[in-house]
Amino acid sequence: MHILYGLIFTAMLISIIMAMLPIMTAKKTNKDREKLSPFECGFDPFKSSHAPFSLRFFIITVIFLTFEVELTLLLPLGLLAMNNNYYYIMLMALIITMILIMGLIHEWVQGTLNWAQ
Repeated sequence: MHILYGLIFTAMLISIIMAMLPIMTAKKTNKDREKLSPFECGFDPFKSSHAPFSLRFFIITVIFLTFEVELTLLLPLGLLAMNNNYYYIMLMALIITMILIMGLIHEWVQGTLNWAQ
């Protein structure tokens, strides 16, 4: 049991070190308006360098990722089929599927899935 705690602690420590390493070793730069503006042959930019981004794409992406993560919860149920406890497997599959269906109905009622309005 202590070995498991040691492995978890080591993994967390390595993750924290790897996350903090770029921050600590990054070169410090002054961020002023000129350096952050796009370069157009020495002239002031004619228009914004940021392309307009539809929020609908972001919402659809978040919905897709949410349902994708929930679907990955169904994958281990195949491994549970090696046991003879089929009632438990069917119950878990039904619960996960119902959560997916309720989420889909909620998004449909909210109008998130209507692309053209």
